Amino acid sequence: MIRKFSTKNPSKPKVLILGGGFAGSNVLQEMQKQFKKNDVEITLVSQDNFFLFTPMLPEISSGMLHASDITTPIRTFCKTANFCHAKILSINIENKCVSVIRIFDQKETVLEYDYLVLALGSKDNFFGNANIEEFGFTIKTLEDAIAIRNHIISVLECADQERDHVLQEQLLRFVIVGGGFAGVEIATEINHFLQDAVKHYYKNIDSKKIRTMIISARDGILPEVGKDLGKFALDHVRKSGIEVITNTKAVDAGEDHVLLSDNTIIPCATLIWAGGVTVDPLIAKLQCEHGQSGRLVIDRYMRLKDYPNIFALGDCANLVDVKNNVVYPTTAQIAIRQAKLVSENLAIELEGNDNQMKPFDYHNKGVMATIGKRTGVALINGKKFYGITAWLLWRSFYWAHLPTKEKKIKVAFDWLLGSIFRADIMTVGFIKKKTLSRLETPIYSAIERSIDQQETVSYL
Repeated sequence: MIRKFSTKNPSKPKVLILGGGFAGSNVLQEMQKQFKKNDVEITLVSQDNFFLFTPMLPEISSGMLHASDITTPIRTFCKTANFCHAKILSINIENKCVSVIRIFDQKETVLEYDYLVLALGSKDNFFGNANIEEFGFTIKTLEDAIAIRNHIISVLECADQERDHVLQEQLLRFVIVGGGFAGVEIATEINHFLQDAVKHYYKNIDSKKIRTMIISARDGILPEVGKDLGKFALDHVRKSGIEVITNTKAVDAGEDHVLLSDNTIIPCATLIWAGGVTVDPLIAKLQCEHGQSGRLVIDRYMRLKDYPNIFALGDCANLVDVKNNVVYPTTAQIAIRQAKLVSENLAIELEGNDNQMKPFDYHNKGVMATIGKRTGVALINGKKFYGITAWLLWRSFYWAHLPTKEKKIKVAFDWLLGSIFRADIMTVGFIKKKTLSRLETPIYSAIERSIDQQETVSYL
């Protein structure tokens, strides 16, 4: 039986926030500051009951940080607001209601709203490639990071026992698809972990046999930081032992290989996909105007066209920067700034002064990325930073934006321990199944497909 939820005080306007990431959680906190007298009913809905600090996810995969370091219970932010731990089933923008299903007992509920805030973030985009989706790891969620860590350690344990040198080399080949921030940061983080772990713990593995590879569809990596910093990053990553294949795409995969667009087959046991994102399917289904990648077209006040009571921000919002005539990128710092504006405009709307709403105007302060041990690149207010200076800037900036003092202390302490002690090689929790049943045989499926299409394949 579907229950319909209604506020205990019908006179209170109901604001419903969908999503608990940077965009949603910051709208929640800013709204509570705007309405300290609790004269608006605010409810946030999220499938996870925690806020995840995504910029530090790669450090979970390497074991530098613990999962609890970068997760904060959403209820910590709820001073006067309500939290609904549920999966969203559908959004009815005509009838102003959202259907959700409770996580614990799968009971369906309908939540009504007067104002809706869409902050559902994005999902991995596999561009319709079912095999890459099935056999590849992703790096979007906490579960992803933990699964990658456990898998990598399991592969090392297997390779340490393997006496077939060809198979051992295949096990020690790690392929990361994507030359953007996510791909480069996860590749450099796990490469350092692999080298450190093998040096200290796995005596039957020659560290020279470890091959970490980045597959980039572009002519280089990290295009967001500009040509000069991108070249510095590419040179440094290659010097650290990571192979970078540019102007190439991953077009297919199996449990024991990756097939590239130039028909090269890479036998491997590990594929990590960081090749792009798209909007949440719930956003894609909404009957309204959509922009690139399915994102919702909004006006400069962050509202949906034809639906002034619905605001969208973060990864699901398509907003054009009129100064540069480009769509704002999907970054955490932009989502945080948009959240502040949405809360302010919502307050103005609730006061009946919608003609006083403020437009979104944001100057990008800069971008940063880590590219290895104590090395990074940063472009801040037009100034370029390289090496350890950029790495320190990255750490300082994101450490300062951790949501609570507790998390800041825990992260700082774990960083200190990580600089003193060796890497931890325990597997904890779920290990994503990877049978590797075909590793001892040629990659028949890829070869047969290539023969059928009369194409030439090569092995890397």
